[in-house]
Amino acid sequence: MEGNFGLVLDDLAQDHTLVGPHYPGAGGSPAAVEPLDLDDLADRLVAAAVAAGQDSFAVLGESLGSAVAVRIATRHPDRVRALVLTVGFSVADPVLALAAQLIRSLASAGQWGDVARLALLSCMSPAELAELEPADLDAPAAQTLTAMPPGMLDHFDLISRVDVRADLAKVAAPTLVVAPTGDRLVLPACSYRLAVGIPGAQLIELPGAAHILNPADRATWLRHVRAFLAAVPAMSA
Repeated sequence: MEGNFGLVLDDLAQDHTLVGPHYPGAGGSPAAVEPLDLDDLADRLVAAAVAAGQDSFAVLGESLGSAVAVRIATRHPDRVRALVLTVGFSVADPVLALAAQLIRSLASAGQWGDVARLALLSCMSPAELAELEPADLDAPAAQTLTAMPPGMLDHFDLISRVDVRADLAKVAAPTLVVAPTGDRLVLPACSYRLAVGIPGAQLIELPGAAHILNPADRATWLRHVRAFLAAVPAMSA
């Protein structure tokens, strides 16, 4: 959870209970021995929240987590009070599918340095890239390589198989969709399709923001999320 939400965890924890179990192969969790299953991930996350004393809750999902959140909302509708979907998708479009394929192909060839560079470039906005020289990527690529979780390839495998398009119309919970318009990995159109497909969903754009939000964009995200959750009944804890 820290990887996506680390910059705002302390803020949200002031007046919300946060439950964020890691996917297999991330955050110290054991890697999966079989291909990841979306329903299984959804049920695990719900079980973790219930075990923490939360019978109903909002679900915040980013990237693959947005698809997991949608599936949670349709498998456990009585428990989900609200959804916040950021850099989300219902099915991998050609850009995301190709990125997942390239990452898995490079990793299979042992080219982990190239995996790190591709992941880094994919998660930066055009404006951020325009300010860089090729050599400027060396240090952050090395950091990306070190930070890549053991289960990353399993996660990208699931990304390539996810399809929650049929779930969207069944989502009954209030939903906020956040679309960073500078995202080069999960294109904004993917978020727009989520917003159109989920009844009553609200759409917020983060102009120029990348797939990985920088501190300023994350602060803007936090303001929107707080305002949204404040309007959802019983979301003060």
